[in-house]
This record gives sequence, C-alpha cells and structure tokens, in this order.
Amino acid sequence: MTLIRRLLNSSLLIAACICSMTANTTIAKQPNVILILADDLGVDGLNCYGGTTYRTPRLDKLATEGLRFTHAYAQPLCTNTRIQLMTGLYNNRNWLYFGCLDPSAKTIGHYMQDAGYHTCIAGKWQLHSYDPPDYPGAELRRSKGMKIQDAGFDEYSGWHVGHTEDKGYRYADPVIFQNGEFIKDTNGKYGEDIWVDFITDYMTRHKESEKPFFVYYPMCLPHWPFVPTPNSEDWGVEDKMHPPLGTTGGDTKYFGDMVNYMDEVVGRIVDKVDSLGLAEDTMIIYFSDNGTDRRVVSQTIFGSVTGGKGSTSNAGTHVPLIVRWKGTIQPGINENLVDSTDILPTVLHAAQRPVPPAANLDGISFFPQLLNQAGPIRPWVFCHYDPRPGWDKDKFTLHRFVRDKQFKLYDDGNLYDIAKDIRESTPIRRRHETEASKAARQQLQQVLDDMRSN
Repeated sequence: MTLIRRLLNSSLLIAACICSMTANTTIAKQPNVILILADDLGVDGLNCYGGTTYRTPRLDKLATEGLRFTHAYAQPLCTNTRIQLMTGLYNNRNWLYFGCLDPSAKTIGHYMQDAGYHTCIAGKWQLHSYDPPDYPGAELRRSKGMKIQDAGFDEYSGWHVGHTEDKGYRYADPVIFQNGEFIKDTNGKYGEDIWVDFITDYMTRHKESEKPFFVYYPMCLPHWPFVPTPNSEDWGVEDKMHPPLGTTGGDTKYFGDMVNYMDEVVGRIVDKVDSLGLAEDTMIIYFSDNGTDRRVVSQTIFGSVTGGKGSTSNAGTHVPLIVRWKGTIQPGINENLVDSTDILPTVLHAAQRPVPPAANLDGISFFPQLLNQAGPIRPWVFCHYDPRPGWDKDKFTLHRFVRDKQFKLYDDGNLYDIAKDIRESTPIRRRHETEASKAARQQLQQVLDDMRSN
C-alpha cells in the first residue's frame, strides 16, 4: 500500500473518530436524508453558479439556505458517476460495462438499511441491462447488472429497469416499474411528476416512523430527448412529445423548459419537507451526474459555455453540489474539493454510522465540513474514465487524470493549469514549468502511479 493510499485511509479513520466524538453532542438523532441527482447538468445551468440562460429560483433558494460547493466533480457520463456514487468506489475498482452495476456490489441503499433507515428510490435506474440485442457482444452483458429491487431500497419507482429496447418513454406517458409491477395509468402524465408524488407520499407515510428515511431521487431531467414539459406551450403536441428514440431525439429549444421544470420539482420536494415540519430533521443533497449535453450552449456571467458531457474537461465534470439541513448546516460557500465517491461516506457519517476503514472505500466524508468542524479535506480528485463496452460507447477511449483546484495531470503526461486554461487548450511544457507546476506534477503523478496499481 503506497503513502497516498495510507493517507486516504487515515483520513477515513479520522472522519470516523470525529463522528464518534460529536454524534451525541452535535446531532440529536439520525437525520432523514434526501439525495437528488440531476441528469446532464453542469454548473452552467444554475443561476447560483453564474448561469443566466435558465430560471432556477428554487435551487438558488436551496443554495442560500444551505452550503454551496464550488469545486464538486463528477465523472463525464451518467453510469460512471452513478456507480461511484452508489458504491463509494472509483471506476477502476468496480467497472463492468456501461449501464450496468455489479449485482454483488454493496450500494448506498444497502448501507443505509444497515444504518437503520427505511429506504426509497424513484427515478432513472438504467443499471441492469443496457445493450440492445443486435449490438456486438450484447449477449455477454444483457441482464447482467443489478436489479432495482435488489439494490437496497424498501420501496422503488424506476424507469429503464430492464432491457434497453423495453424501457419506453421517460417523460410524457412514461414506462415505470413501481414496487413490483408496471404502472398502468401513465397516459398523459409526466415521469418526474409521478416520482415527486411517489416521494412526497412516501415522506408523508414515514414522517412519524421510528426509523428515519433515506430517499434517492436520480432524476431523468434534463437529459435528452429534448421534449416539452407540462409547462411548455407545445405540451400535448404528439410529434414534439415523442420524437424518435435515439441520441438525436427532440429539439434543444426545449432544454430551457426542462431545466426550469427540474428546478420546479426539486422545489416541490423541499416544500413538502418544510410543510411536514421536517426541515430541521432532514438533510437534502443536490448533485449532478455530469456536465451539460454537448448540443447545448448556455450563457453565464463568465461567458458562453458549450456543454461538455462525455468530456473530461471542466465542462464535462464540474457540477453543482448543494446541501441543506436547516438548523444544523450554516449557509455559505465551500471551496474544497469533492467528488462523487464522497457522497456515500458523507451520508453514512450523517447517519452516525461511518463506514469503517476496512471497507476500503475511495470516498472521503465531507460531513465535518457541513458542520464547520475539523475533518479531512480531499487533496485531489481522481478520474478513471472508460465507458466501454456498451452501445454507442465505442467512440470513447480510456482517460485517467488527477487534479487539484489549480492543476490537472493526465496519464499521458499532459499537465494543465486549469485556473488559467479552463478549456485545456495548451499543456504546460516542461521547459516552461514553474516551481508550483513542478511540485504539482510530482504530487499528482504519485497519485496516478498509486491508482495504476489498483
């Protein structure tokens, strides 16, 4: 085990010790936890991060009432991030193939059940069987991922729970598998509305339960197909509502409506928490799985931003992270590094059931930071990104990098000063390196070498 790995494991041990010392004094009881994951939205999509194209008043309010992170990072594509979030492990340690989660993995749902929580998931699954039957090699991968009913959730309502060709629509007239059967009355309804109703009903039923609840809401919004929402003028126009399935489906003119509706449904969940009198008993986390779709250009106070989904650039990996827990988390801004593997240990830390170092997770709990207490701070973010094999993923190749807040080093040796070159247009040549860049290269290379052995 190298020095870097020992340091990370020591950080997890420190986090566990801090939790054991503060759990009975700072936190009266286990909080309810609601984890919301947007689909395909970088920081350029939210007003509170400088975006100006779309309206996000509810998320902006959530940010003013909670802690907004300025250096949160995801993987460039959805499955890559979702697997890291669900397991607390980097993709180099648990990757099978795109759209599949190892059925033997221990998920955040399983961990929360072990911590004494009643658990619920609603939204996009897409972790069981992704390849269509005619895709080369599909017979080796179909039906090989985890089933939603085995993922550690007592109640569930999901889209794309089986084969890709059977997934149906996710927005208007959605195909939804809910607690063991497909819903039959979804004509004229909108997927996100069904899931928000499912979640709010779930919270209402479990408000007085002896067990706290954990809700995981992996949204479909604002992922393509770009289609009208119930608030759009074209809602109900058949050819607009159901464009041909595929990566070109829909019209990007609806993307703004989809972001606005995403903001609205998040607001509905927050309103329900507050109306149930649970605001001081519930931690709400809002995160995103990757950057905005490449076909979308958004305006920000920093200039125009072309979506970077699928790219290892900031546009593909820099995502919003907002955490609210009224009465416990002091509103403000956090500038420390966070990545998707950190969500699981942070949630378990809040639940007063820190993950033991023996679990050997890659994530580091940032829960002490939420309480403005001393605790481990992530020194770097690592990315092992290779979404193959999988339908439509042959166009990608393996990329590995490690970064801190200023410098980013790829395994091909290219080093970038992201603070000055956010688009990564010009790598730093060794003959032009400063003392700071030399030190960063040495430190980041050590991480890459260590990760290669894992």
